[in-house]
This record gives sequence, structure tokens and C-alpha cells, in this order.
Amino acid sequence: MGVAIIKYNAGNNFSVICALKRIGVEAIVTDNPLKIAEADKVIFPGVGEAASAMAYLRQHNLDRLIKSLHQPVLGICIGQQLMCRHSMEGDVDCLGIFDADVLRFAPEMSRLKVPHMGWNTFHVTHPG
Repeated sequence: MGVAIIKYNAGNNFSVICALKRIGVEAIVTDNPLKIAEADKVIFPGVGEAASAMAYLRQHNLDRLIKSLHQPVLGICIGQQLMCRHSMEGDVDCLGIFDADVLRFAPEMSRLKVPHMGWNTFHVTHPG
């Protein structure tokens, strides 16, 4: 069936479609569970806020669908964040595919605009 891009009103779908077209890949943008389940590959992109995005996924039963997929799924931006267990952004339980919590930027990063897009140096720390 090809590539399905999950539509859940947190979109950067146009950017993903353009990127795929540049490499010769056609994709459909859909929130239809059958089309997503039948796709060979699924892209879960997004730009937005975790709590409202999760509310949309739950309202449309896409949360259960995404967790049940067996084909390759690529999470981009908030799509990747929502695949984790919990997000501090909106203090929301997410899909729990990855056993990880999404934390806020560290206090020393507070001088940066959030959401922040750009090139920066960062250090990965592990709590406790």
C-alpha cells in the first residue's frame, strides 16, 4: 500500500510530503485506521503540544492503532515525543511505546525560545 502519514491535526504533513516527493515516494495523509494499518510504512509527524495531540489521538482511537502497528513507524518531532510514556508538556500520559519520559528543557536552557529550532550544543544527562 505504500506510505501513510498519520493525520491528527498536529501537522507538518506538507513538509513531510514534499520531502518524500523529492526522493520519489508518494504517500497518503490519513486518519483512517484501515489505511494506516494496511500501509507498508507509517510516518507519525507533528508540530504542536503533547496534551492536545494526545486528546485528538484518543478521541479518534488512533492511540490504540499506533501502539498496535507492526510495520516500520517513523516518529518526527511531537510524533516521536508521543511515542514515549509521558510528557511534561501538558503533563500527559502518551502512547508508552518507548519506556521514557519527555522532560522540559533544563533550567540552564531557559534562555532559549521554546519551541526552539536551530543549532545548539547540548549535553545528555540521566536523572538520578
